[in-house]
Amino acid sequence: MSTYFPSGKELAGNRNWFVVDADGRTVGHLACEIAAILSGKRNPRWTPFLDMGDHVIVVNARKAVFKGSKNEQKVYRRHTLYPGGLREVSVKEMFEKHPERIIELAVKGMLPKNKLGKAMVKKLKVYAEAEHPHLAQRPRPYEQTPNSD
Repeated sequence: MSTYFPSGKELAGNRNWFVVDADGRTVGHLACEIAAILSGKRNPRWTPFLDMGDHVIVVNARKAVFKGSKNEQKVYRRHTLYPGGLREVSVKEMFEKHPERIIELAVKGMLPKNKLGKAMVKKLKVYAEAEHPHLAQRPRPYEQTPNSD
């Protein structure tokens, strides 16, 4: 007997588009739900070594929240690869300048750190406001699981 594996063309044709509203949602819980959709864990035909996930559009990223003291204490760090090039940006500054980047970084941290994870994160589109240019894909609103937020 041979084992059936979906091909690349079949996978791309069966992908759904979901819209997730981040208004009032906790960033970590939201990122966990989105990572599960992107990786295909919500798909009954999930295979660990294939990209079985769907596309996700996140709107209202500016209205996502952090719980506890993260709003004052959390810092995003990056390095310019030059000596003394460590740059730090607080959550408040990041929300003001690039609110969509907060969601992207949180989701990217929950995906695999390999080629498969890079392919999954390409299916994530994040927008700071409620408008998005993906109406032609006919996205559906994503129903939350009962135990989330």
